[in-house]
Amino acid sequence: MTDYDLIVIGAGPVGENVADYATKRGVRAAIVEAELVGGECSYWACMPSKALLRSGHAIRAARRLAGAREAVGGALDASAVLARRSSFTDQWRDDGQVAWLESAGIDLIRGRGRLTGPGQVTVDGRTYSARAVALATGSVPVLPDIPGLAAAAPWGTREATAADHVPERLTIIGGGVAGTELAYAFTSLGSRVTVLSRAGLLDREEPFVGEHVAAALAVEGVDVRLGAVPVRVDRDPHGTVRVVLADGTEVLADELLVSTGRRPSTGDLGLDVVGIDPGAVLKVDETMLVAGTDWLYAAGDVNGRALLTHQGKYQARAAGEVIAARLHGHPVADQPWGAHAATADEVAVPRVVFSDPEVAAVGFTEAQARGRGLTVRAVEYDLGQVAGAKLHADGYSGRAKLVVDEDRGVVVGATFVGQDVAELLHAATIAIVGEVPVHRLWHAVPAYPTISEVWLRLLEAYGRPTA
Repeated sequence: MTDYDLIVIGAGPVGENVADYATKRGVRAAIVEAELVGGECSYWACMPSKALLRSGHAIRAARRLAGAREAVGGALDASAVLARRSSFTDQWRDDGQVAWLESAGIDLIRGRGRLTGPGQVTVDGRTYSARAVALATGSVPVLPDIPGLAAAAPWGTREATAADHVPERLTIIGGGVAGTELAYAFTSLGSRVTVLSRAGLLDREEPFVGEHVAAALAVEGVDVRLGAVPVRVDRDPHGTVRVVLADGTEVLADELLVSTGRRPSTGDLGLDVVGIDPGAVLKVDETMLVAGTDWLYAAGDVNGRALLTHQGKYQARAAGEVIAARLHGHPVADQPWGAHAATADEVAVPRVVFSDPEVAAVGFTEAQARGRGLTVRAVEYDLGQVAGAKLHADGYSGRAKLVVDEDRGVVVGATFVGQDVAELLHAATIAIVGEVPVHRLWHAVPAYPTISEVWLRLLEAYGRPTA
């Protein structure tokens, strides 16, 4: 007799969803958490970062409209923004999340969990047994190997999103999603921000994305330095941080934020006792079952497939259902609706950068599609020429792009950059996941005047199919 049917290590959104979906199907589940129930996204990432951004976005949106701009004056109240941010984290208390676990019938085990054998999890010296174990421990930041960096006590994204003050000068190393978003947040709050990026901003997206975002950051007074390579970091006794670049120039700041990527958190899970090297990339199938096992699952950032909260939750739903099915002895067959498999976390991953302009993309960029050997054709359109966009902002600036697989006649990638484009993304995701033929998209008529009319303009640029 085991203590539980399922033990989940990690109580972030992914772990909660694995446990919840399994519990709803009759599985006795417990969840292990060493920090706050709700995880990174709730307290140090998705929610607080977007709360920090929203007030600045609202002010800038108002200033882009004649009549509204005259009513907007002064600077943001930084203390009010920080207080609003903290309200989204419940002041870094997890009482509400714990209450939800109780209402869902999921046991909470506080402490750091490690595997100590097949189906065995040890938490602070006590060992629990289960028929299945799911790892949902997320990811951890990667600190680049720059002399003096660690000793300079830099902020990571956790320290930035939980900050209780606004530094007068902030330097950010990293031009990815988090670095770009936090540059907007802190310049809105009054910091003088410098962004140091070895390559271009957001360079995993279409080239025009980084160009639009970098230009907009410059307008906000952010010093964006592309091709900047830090070679040394120091913090003096007065707290000033000095970053020395390869070209010999120096950047001084009161705080330094490092946002140079993340890696799956697999280093301290006891994987060696089940024959997996600690820190290894976990190979999973579409049910999230770890290769070489029949009891161990891994969902979310920890498996490295798609390091995004919503994709992790998608994997978690599939994992929770398949775990329950297998524990109840039900066959897990390929079902037409894909209930027991995560099949869309490679070709149709939606992603949003909450910069200003926003960046919304799903599927492949043109370069990625060609790199996979697809025969593609891409079309672009100036979002500033769409009537609905012009209503959102005077002098609206933005761009949209579709990547079409010519052999199948379906969209495999879509990118939008501009104010308020995030809500365009789900339509593109549906088109890609559903493999909707381009000739059928002509019959999905966008309402006028909305920004969604860009779909019609893109189809016109692509051209009607010929018989």
